[in-house]
Amino acid sequence: MNDPTVHLTQLGQRADLPASPDAAALETVPNPHPGSLYVVRFTAPEFTSLCPVTGQPDFAHLVIDYVPRDLLVESKSLKLYLGAFRNHGAFHEDCTVAIGKRLDATLNPHWLRIGGYWYPRGGMPIDVFFAVGDLPHGLWVPEQGVAPYRGRG
Repeated sequence: MNDPTVHLTQLGQRADLPASPDAAALETVPNPHPGSLYVVRFTAPEFTSLCPVTGQPDFAHLVIDYVPRDLLVESKSLKLYLGAFRNHGAFHEDCTVAIGKRLDATLNPHWLRIGGYWYPRGGMPIDVFFAVGDLPHGLWVPEQGVAPYRGRG
């Protein structure tokens, strides 16, 4: 039997944080159920990037949902990719949409959405949503479950 993980370069070994999102390798594994429709969810509640103007840190809670076709994203490579934004300067909208587009290009899913729930800077939270494809009929997808920002109350 062929090992579907033999080509992976990060899983199971030390892997340094990529220098930038563009330098990060998003790795995939075959979908073990390519004929079934189901949702995969990744949640990154401690996502960070840098403001491209001030260099100050920005924080977000990301929720990524997708319906795979033939490929799944390997989770360690996704964590390293998201971590590569830590020293990357970009606006909230750019980070969120770039992640969605990179996953779409890598996976070619039936459907993908990303919710970027950004914490306030300058007194205003910014939530960014991106989706591609059509959600297959009859497939249950839970709400992303991130409450709107309410401040301290």
